[in-house]
Amino acid sequence: GLRPKKEEIEEEDFMFEEPYLKKQKTSGTCQGQPTALPPSELLSTLTCVEMWVCVNIIVLLREENTVPFMVRYRKEMINHMDADAVRDVQLTYEELCNLAKKTQSVIQTLKKDGVLTVELEQNLRSCRSADELDHVYSPYKKGSKLTKARRAKALGLEVAASALLDTPHTLDLMAWVKPDTKEVATGVEHILADMIAKDPETLTYVKSLCENSFLTIRSSVSKSVLKEKEHEKTDKFHLYFDFTCNIQRIQPHQTLAINRGESLKILTVKVNICDRVKSDFIRWCINNRWRPKTFPREELNVIIRNAVEDSYKRLILPFLTRSYRTKLTFAAEKESIAMFVRNLRQRLLMCPVRGCIIMGVDPGFRHGCKLAILSPTSQILHTDVVYLHNSSQPKEAEKLRHLMIKYCCTRVVIGNGTACRETESFFTDLIFRRYFHPLEVSYCITNEAGASIYSVSPEAVKEMPDLDPNLRSAVSIGRRVQDPLAELVKIDPKHIGIGTYQHDVSAGALKAALDGVVQECVSFVGVDINICSETLMRHVAGLNVGRAQNIAKWREQNGPFINREQLKLVKGMGPKTYQQCAGFIRINPQTLHRYICTLYIYIWSVYKIEGKKTIMSKRKTCVNKPTSFNPLDQTCIHPESYHVAQRFMSLVGGSVDQIGNSGLQQCVESKVRTSSVEELAGTVDTTPETLKLIIDGLTQPPGFDIRQNFGHADFKRGIVSMSDLRVGTVLTGRVDNAALFGAFVDIGVGRSGLIHKSNITLDKLPVSQRNRSLALGPGERVEVRVLNVDPQRGRIGLDLIRVLE
Repeated sequence: GLRPKKEEIEEEDFMFEEPYLKKQKTSGTCQGQPTALPPSELLSTLTCVEMWVCVNIIVLLREENTVPFMVRYRKEMINHMDADAVRDVQLTYEELCNLAKKTQSVIQTLKKDGVLTVELEQNLRSCRSADELDHVYSPYKKGSKLTKARRAKALGLEVAASALLDTPHTLDLMAWVKPDTKEVATGVEHILADMIAKDPETLTYVKSLCENSFLTIRSSVSKSVLKEKEHEKTDKFHLYFDFTCNIQRIQPHQTLAINRGESLKILTVKVNICDRVKSDFIRWCINNRWRPKTFPREELNVIIRNAVEDSYKRLILPFLTRSYRTKLTFAAEKESIAMFVRNLRQRLLMCPVRGCIIMGVDPGFRHGCKLAILSPTSQILHTDVVYLHNSSQPKEAEKLRHLMIKYCCTRVVIGNGTACRETESFFTDLIFRRYFHPLEVSYCITNEAGASIYSVSPEAVKEMPDLDPNLRSAVSIGRRVQDPLAELVKIDPKHIGIGTYQHDVSAGALKAALDGVVQECVSFVGVDINICSETLMRHVAGLNVGRAQNIAKWREQNGPFINREQLKLVKGMGPKTYQQCAGFIRINPQTLHRYICTLYIYIWSVYKIEGKKTIMSKRKTCVNKPTSFNPLDQTCIHPESYHVAQRFMSLVGGSVDQIGNSGLQQCVESKVRTSSVEELAGTVDTTPETLKLIIDGLTQPPGFDIRQNFGHADFKRGIVSMSDLRVGTVLTGRVDNAALFGAFVDIGVGRSGLIHKSNITLDKLPVSQRNRSLALGPGERVEVRVLNVDPQRGRIGLDLIRVLE
């Protein structure tokens, strides 16, 4: 019951106080649950989250609630977990459901084939992972080669194997010898080995032995590489040509690098399990788990010992190797994806640079530097191409000055691609000479990853149909600084240039995680429904491509939205969709006023030109039905809590017209000081979490943006070269990218320096960032010390001093 279903709306209108009816599956657990544990208990065990929280998350997911909605409006149900933690629980729950479905499918297949036994079904349902399920099921797959155990069973030796364990004193192997069954002892050994390898208790015991032993993973150069004379492609893996590491201590980036080398047939990888595990395992099997019920003869003891040794070497050891490799890969992928998510969130939530005209520059040599001058609202004022790196520099500089002065442009944004360093040098020289006087011009470098891909995308063609793709790149570069979130959502997250080992992790898991963080960022920032693009709108929680198109179409036909209630008039906006998206959609009164004024000016001009009949027909399509603006629609307060907000306003002696006003803020603060939030929540009949959100919504100033607390682009006027750096120099910079092995910092010399993770210690980090793997992210300002400079290889080693607030 995880897949969302199309909403069935019985009535045109609906209220939050009246729960809507919807057809849903009534099964309480995942069909074919692999263990006896209820899903919430098993989920709690696997995720280390309290069981009552897991129960609530499962209920919320089955009701098709989105993660942003849960994190903001259902805090009390999820115990104030953040979006990443909720997504981890969601992912684990989906994996359990997929495993349960796969288990049930396997059982049905085996039952249809006539090979399912009670013991086999029990073993299948006891599997806790896909690896364990494949281990048990693989011998029975259609088309697979008959295993030694199945061939022995086909000869009728399964009864003899059972007798060896239950009544060995009555077993006579010679009685089982037939013309087609000569190797009775060997057949019995194979059946016992198969039973041992698939026994859950035995597998649990051998895993516990491994956990308490010294296990290593070793990689070495493959024989095929040694035969080759060219080593250009293999040099990057030279660290792993003779690499050994404890499985408990191997780093995620090392695991991914080894996996890549193995897939390219450059490395050979092996998991080494110490001999003590084998000896302890064999002793336990013979003396405990697989000990016959009565005393067997010596030749039968030999069969049991041989079966245990064969099971360990031929079946259990390969299973353990696969299991550990899978666990290491899963952990490394999870860590890498978490790094991608953090980097993307930091990049999307960069503070916008508002209120100024910006020139976006896409640098280049042969084809020139593409320019785009953008208004404070990101409208394209002018586009051009200048050739700054040839003999016509003076002429091009004069052209630049003319454009800068004409449009009063004081900010330049340069993409960090080809010719970036040369273009930066050109602008700094002009700024140093005060070439743009009386303007005080400054510039910044921004990451242009994905700009070229976006410039030829259908979205870019639709948005800028008359522009050359190269000029579209310049527009995108400028807008990335003006409003990073609105621009970067147009680009596939994997093309934004964040994280490392992108191609070594699961593509599906990475896409789901990145799409989730885009939805989270867009929703938490909020969108002005009357001016936001269709591309941005589709990332709001609860919306998708089709619903965003319907909203844009409704807005085009009927004019601006006056309040959130009008969203219910949009095609496809059912009660669940409205519930999920309403709190993240804003109705900005300033935007609304400008929109309506522009609309009526347009209508009046049409009236003067085309007459009264035309104006009446256009009014039907351009003007909203008479309705009133609700001031609460500009806040983060959800419509389901409007009645609570009204009660609270009456309690503090304010009105909704005072939202964001300093007077209302003082009233609220005074009331909270005299009575606690918990007491006030009881008075207005709501939860403390909901009341805190209402207080935030009422006291935040109009146009409040959560991104104002995040870093913004650094504009500068001068340049420092790599040759100016000295060991021991202390600098400030901004994290450009983060990887599993450290963080890359832009210190303004054209090359990012690396702070190795060994230099990112807990004492140097704020308390809120003391999670080793996610210590630093893009956009954070840091103070660093230069450790080493290698001009030939273009590498700079840095030490973290502190994170700047």
